[in-house]
Amino acid sequence: MSDPPVRGAALPSLLAVTLAVTLAVTLVAPAAAEPSVTVLDLPFRVTALRGPASEVAVSLATSGLLPPAGARAGGKAVETGEEDSAPVAVVWGEGGGAALGLADGAIRTTLLGAEAIEGLAAAETPRGALPGSRRAVSGALSAYLTGPTRAAGVPGAAGLTIRERQPLGVTAEPKAVPVATATVSAGPDSVFAVARPRALRLAGRPAFLAATLDGASGSGLALIGHPADGIGWRVLARAPVQPAAPTRIAAVADFTRAGAPQAATVRGDGVLQLWTLGPDALSLAAEAAGYGTGAPGADIGAPVEPEGAGPADLALPAADGRALALVSLKAGVSERMRAALPAPAEHGVAVLGRGAGARILVGLADGRVAVVAPEGGKP
Repeated sequence: MSDPPVRGAALPSLLAVTLAVTLAVTLVAPAAAEPSVTVLDLPFRVTALRGPASEVAVSLATSGLLPPAGARAGGKAVETGEEDSAPVAVVWGEGGGAALGLADGAIRTTLLGAEAIEGLAAAETPRGALPGSRRAVSGALSAYLTGPTRAAGVPGAAGLTIRERQPLGVTAEPKAVPVATATVSAGPDSVFAVARPRALRLAGRPAFLAATLDGASGSGLALIGHPADGIGWRVLARAPVQPAAPTRIAAVADFTRAGAPQAATVRGDGVLQLWTLGPDALSLAAEAAGYGTGAPGADIGAPVEPEGAGPADLALPAADGRALALVSLKAGVSERMRAALPAPAEHGVAVLGRGAGARILVGLADGRVAVVAPEGGKP
């Protein structure tokens, strides 16, 4: 009879397998940190939220109402020509307002009086603009909706009025700054939707993107800019009319690292769409269902710019508003994160900071403001 096998003989093999498993586990990249969601402690119910690229934030940063460290405005919101930017977001509601800044990864709050915030917010709708609308401002240029109409069966605007401050020569006497004004029609079968137009630059030239209402239930986009001869303003290109009205612009940014802006929009049926903007055509590049918007007039999305070179991501609510999604649009639509919210999103989305250090602000339906840190961290 042969001797039984020695049990210890299998030990080297077992150790080798164990070591291999251990090495495999060690070499796997650690999972990304879960997003954290906190709620700001504010003494009023929030009904409006404006991000760093808003006229309210820039006006506040230059008003003298903030401490010097929190009032320095600088740069552009995105490199593709979006409105001027300030390092604060602004919230307000009945009883007051607040400036929200980012310091060492945490949100810092500066309370503002009701009168101060009312004055800043009133500037969003200039004289002659469609009531309840907001203008877009980029340097010497501004654009706002004019000509109230119900041609599409719902409130809209017949035109987009563009104003541009002209150079003022050296003079010994004070003179008013000359302003060139032009109004562009939405078209014979279209009106502009009651939503803020967006300023951008295409091939080095200024342009505006606006949502349209077309017919009884259609919606689309219109790109307004200078024609090839550089004279005047007109509609350069339109997106195909779609049946799910309205189309709302979520953000304009370089979402694909193409070196040019793209527009992210959300249709009335919750379909997120990415549009490539060209001087003679708007082309659909990607789309996915399952996303939401918010109250009329709210900024329904915001770009999250990278810390270095790379495409921006998009932060926006999920379809029912009860979660915030962070979406990459570089190659189609893919979610990088989804964070549950303590109440439905309603009053807009804004972003402070960049990359992993970004903090995403969400105005909730119950009047609170949620702060989402995509990779954990301080509230």
